[in-house]
Amino acid sequence: MQYLTVLGATGSIGESTLDVVARHPDRFRIFALSGYSQLDKLARQCGQFKPGFVAVADQQSAAILAEPLRALSPATEIVVGQQGLCDVASAPEVDMVMAAIVGAVGLRPTLAAVLAGKKVLLANKESLVMAGGLFMDAVRRAEATLLPIDSEHNAIFQCLPANYGLGQRGGVRKVLLTGSGGPFRSAPLESLSAMTPDQACAHPNWQMGRKISVDSATMMNKGLELIEACWLFDLHPEEIDVVIHPQSVIHSMVEYVDGSILAQLGNPDMRTPIAHAMAWPERVTSGVASLDIIQTARLDFESPDLQRFPCLKLAMEAARRGGSAPAILNAANEVAVAGFLGGRLPFTGIAEVVARVLNRLEITEPDSLEAVQSCDQLARHSAEDVIEQLTGKG
Repeated sequence: MQYLTVLGATGSIGESTLDVVARHPDRFRIFALSGYSQLDKLARQCGQFKPGFVAVADQQSAAILAEPLRALSPATEIVVGQQGLCDVASAPEVDMVMAAIVGAVGLRPTLAAVLAGKKVLLANKESLVMAGGLFMDAVRRAEATLLPIDSEHNAIFQCLPANYGLGQRGGVRKVLLTGSGGPFRSAPLESLSAMTPDQACAHPNWQMGRKISVDSATMMNKGLELIEACWLFDLHPEEIDVVIHPQSVIHSMVEYVDGSILAQLGNPDMRTPIAHAMAWPERVTSGVASLDIIQTARLDFESPDLQRFPCLKLAMEAARRGGSAPAILNAANEVAVAGFLGGRLPFTGIAEVVARVLNRLEITEPDSLEAVQSCDQLARHSAEDVIEQLTGKG
């Protein structure tokens, strides 16, 4: 029996994780859940899985959750804030942690799980984007097991040779990181500035939260995944090609020096990489339907248009610059996306804000978690300032 903490239980990754858990009650049991704003859903999840603990953002959320919890899961204890998240991620009883909190707020509890030597299922890409060197050093020191959950990184992991890592390349030449191109892949360029949040969140293949859906529409998500892949698989940015694949059937590929290219295929359903990582090195059923390769009929590929997707270009540049550039990129993007979703920025304003912040701030080499978080906060303040300037309020 494996005991699991799910950080970000009410999001799409968290829900898919709990679906897999429910299919294997003989293998997995929930130790703790966490949620932010969807407290009714979190209470229902506690009622179904009866965790020992549930983590929420603050005392107000704890007070709101307490009443339904008394009826649905009275033995579940409520913990609060970042410390509560860190405690449920690092508790001795926990075997593995699903790190699915979106954004920079997920960094500290994910790192707490790593430092405790847990099996960490990483869906919080910001942990590596913000603090990749520190994070991977912690994985090695604590001898934690780090398994990628993003469908692309999980696909790469499945296609790599068994002897990959620790200086062994196993004949790998490069990685082909696929992305759908999002909802605006073929929209006229002149129409992009008028696109609404609802249009940006209408992903053609995946059901995701609003922030990550906007990142998919700008292809910033693919840029962040490129940075993450560099850390996960010890690659240089030049060893990763981003390929647009509209069908989202091939989740990524690995090319070898002998000319072979291995690909991982499947329906676009996050339960596949989640089940793979949860049971690794074994395999378990995930509830995902078999891919009908005949019905799929065709697989298309194209290079990304960096004029259409300036956020992807900015992320590629940040990957090459290294240091604090990826952390600045991520923080500025989070603020800009929130500005777009809140009606303060046009869709095309997201890339403009990120570019201005990257040009404004000095690139440093953060040598501690505190330095990373200081850089993150500085970039957020700068992004807010840029938004005020762009909207005429500065």
